[in-house]
Amino acid sequence: MPSGNTRRVTDCAVSSRRTFLASTAASLATLPSLASARNTTARKAQIAITFDLEMSRQYPTRDMMEWDFQKGNLNDETKQYSLQAARRVHEHGGLIHFFCVGRVLEQQDVDWLRQIVQLGHPVGNHTYDHVNIWTTDVQKVQFRFQRSPWLVAGKSVDDIVQENIRLTSAAMKQRLGVTADGFRSPGGSHAALNGREDLQQMLLSQGFNWVSSGYPSHKYGEPLQPPGDDVYRSIVDAMKSAQPYRYPTGLVEIPMSPISDVGAFRTSRWNREYFLKSIEQCIEWAIATGGVFDFLCHPSIMYVEDPGFEVVDHICNLVKNAGDAAELVSLSTIASRVP
Repeated sequence: MPSGNTRRVTDCAVSSRRTFLASTAASLATLPSLASARNTTARKAQIAITFDLEMSRQYPTRDMMEWDFQKGNLNDETKQYSLQAARRVHEHGGLIHFFCVGRVLEQQDVDWLRQIVQLGHPVGNHTYDHVNIWTTDVQKVQFRFQRSPWLVAGKSVDDIVQENIRLTSAAMKQRLGVTADGFRSPGGSHAALNGREDLQQMLLSQGFNWVSSGYPSHKYGEPLQPPGDDVYRSIVDAMKSAQPYRYPTGLVEIPMSPISDVGAFRTSRWNREYFLKSIEQCIEWAIATGGVFDFLCHPSIMYVEDPGFEVVDHICNLVKNAGDAAELVSLSTIASRVP
């Protein structure tokens, strides 16, 4: 039986949650983009939960910067969070689209990832070393190569990027027995791969028919300060630029939706309720417009910021409560709907 203190803590949490939901509903009612878009289309909203399997600087403590050099050296907390999230979303009848940095597959223990695959969750290619695919400067491809330049001596940026992608697909096939399900660029750009036909053709040549590389510009607000209505509105407005499309080469782009956990927690230092509020507004926009919400997060951040899986549970519940107006899908399913 819970103690009196436990009951009081629980009552406070329930009260806080009710207040948060009420404020979110009030904020949604003031968004003109929702009011004008509602009931203009019968197309079902597509909601995707994506996890990038990599370590993140400044986690679990703000002074932790070594992960820039060891992106694929996942700690136990990150692996267990990924597996538990996969199980929870599976129980909701949905899935998570994972993106694996190839060096993860050098670790002795990959059974946790095999279990994720066995649950039916897709796993995509995130390059071997988490390389910058946009740069033209070898010195800026990856921190690891600044410390160990002999690894890429005599190679061009194109050589490094292509090999990074090829190796990851090969490692996934050999250690997991799966073909990489799509490609996500390390980092995102508001320009995506527009104007980079060379990168589009390279991905097509490696067997990918879609990529997730775009991330729209939006306001972040002041670090450690509650985001104002202008920030929330900017994020929802950016959803219009985060919708899938096809490049002239035929490659499909599925942009990452704002705001990511990196932007919310590492950059802006939000608390979880601010993050939940923004996610809820973006999903509501997607439902109202029949659009796409591609939720981007990193388990190496989320096990610190959301140890109780409130975010993924909330997304699953929002989709469930939307009934026939929304579905929880993989990015491959989203790509198949792009004309």
